[in-house]
Amino acid sequence: MSLPPYDCPPDPERMIEGLRDTGYEFNTAIADIVDNSIAANATRVDLKFALDWRGNILVSIADNGDGMDLDGLKNAMRYGAKKRPSAASLGKYGLGLKTASTAFCRCLSLVSHPSADASVLMATWDLDHVAQEQSWSLILTDKPDEEAVRHLEEVAPGHSGTVVTWSKVDRLLTKEYADKGGKPAQKALEKKVDSLRQHLSMVYQRFLDPADARARNVTISVNKTILKHWDPFVIGLSELVAGETVPAENEAGEQTSFTIRAYTLPRREEYATPELAKTAMLSSERQGIYIYRENRLIHEADWLGLYQKEPHYTLLRVEFSFDHKMDAAFQLDIKKSQIILDEALASYLQDEFLPAPRREADRRYREGQSNNTKKKAQGAHDTSNANIKDREADAGGAKVSVTNPSTGEVTVENANGKFRLKLPIRSADRPGEVFIKPVDGITNGLLFEPAIIEQHRAVLLNTSHPYYRKVYVPNLARSVTVQGMDSLLWALCVGELSTMRGDKTQELFRDMRYEVSRILDKLVEALPEPESDEQDAA
Repeated sequence: MSLPPYDCPPDPERMIEGLRDTGYEFNTAIADIVDNSIAANATRVDLKFALDWRGNILVSIADNGDGMDLDGLKNAMRYGAKKRPSAASLGKYGLGLKTASTAFCRCLSLVSHPSADASVLMATWDLDHVAQEQSWSLILTDKPDEEAVRHLEEVAPGHSGTVVTWSKVDRLLTKEYADKGGKPAQKALEKKVDSLRQHLSMVYQRFLDPADARARNVTISVNKTILKHWDPFVIGLSELVAGETVPAENEAGEQTSFTIRAYTLPRREEYATPELAKTAMLSSERQGIYIYRENRLIHEADWLGLYQKEPHYTLLRVEFSFDHKMDAAFQLDIKKSQIILDEALASYLQDEFLPAPRREADRRYREGQSNNTKKKAQGAHDTSNANIKDREADAGGAKVSVTNPSTGEVTVENANGKFRLKLPIRSADRPGEVFIKPVDGITNGLLFEPAIIEQHRAVLLNTSHPYYRKVYVPNLARSVTVQGMDSLLWALCVGELSTMRGDKTQELFRDMRYEVSRILDKLVEALPEPESDEQDAA
């Protein structure tokens, strides 16, 4: 015998408290609320954050969107609100307003009216009231909070609009301050607000940019500062290295498409001004795929598990834009922040689209890095040259004289006799640079080789070798360390000249240097790339 179905509502207090812990970050939570304003056709969104002397934080977000009557207000405050008429809406699950807000406050209010001459109504979720009443008791009133009404009139005078307010904010500032409304607390709140400005400028880039026709223009201001868009791809200065619009079909059989474009950004020294380079935020952390759903950035600077972030891909940023029809391919969570690629899309990106842009970004990065390394190497070995000059005579070893500078022929005289050999003959580019000379490349990728510079036994040091880049460059400011490494390589070269017995021995030493250089290349693979001028602190 089957039993009748049982209507099994969740416990109000436990459920509404539990939904506070959905993992929202502050920036993501506020963006979810701004989504609702844009979905309501707002052209202006104004955000206010304040901390009073008692430590109470007030958050107020007003817009001049469509506004709501009583039924609309009730639906908006319902957990799992009814679907919006348009599937393309930035609001997706009907949970964001509530879960995003109560992740940081215990009291969420919605103040709205559908037209200038309609009554202004207010609905409030007060978690303490829900616990006291032990019911899903939404507080409704036609006498809304005066501050909220003033904010609404500022943003939407003579127009419909809505204000979202947070009070009893208990999870925004994680530290307890002795003076709850004092300067340290105010500074902590301002730091949060500054981070939010940057986040919103990036997330709503296409809405904030009047020149971008992909999205309608929206003005967003935070504590009276009107936000400017931040373009991660630095369009107009960067190079589009790959791009296509790909037709697709979703699980429901609907025809759609997505657009993907890969950009390599200019290296730091290629920007017209340092300020312009700073706005590009060149950092290893900023590389990756930027995903846009309905022109709103929903996921930033990530390789989505396809690759690790590595410094030599710092200049690569990839735009991936799609509409709501592809939601299932990304398995969006309620925060619209967690992205999981389906297998087919992951394979396309990793095997077909991204390899060529990654190679180009790597080439451009290393080209700039090579230029950087050459600049840093200038003068970095002066102390070593001076040190070896003082001890050259004491070091002893083979005597070398140049017999034909144009062909590199030299005579080497050591304990084994006199031999005619060929060595690189160079001149000093800097005063005293006659023992240790950094050069941009050596045949066969050797790290070092013996040479003659102005009649002195010398070592050429390859600044393009990974060992120089990963071991020397981070230590160029450490004089003793550089002198120690330079002295070792110079001694190896002098020792080579002092023990060779002619062409055959020279060939064996060359083979040994090749093997040493190859092994060092492998050994430093796992070492981190040095911080360079291409990167800002994240």
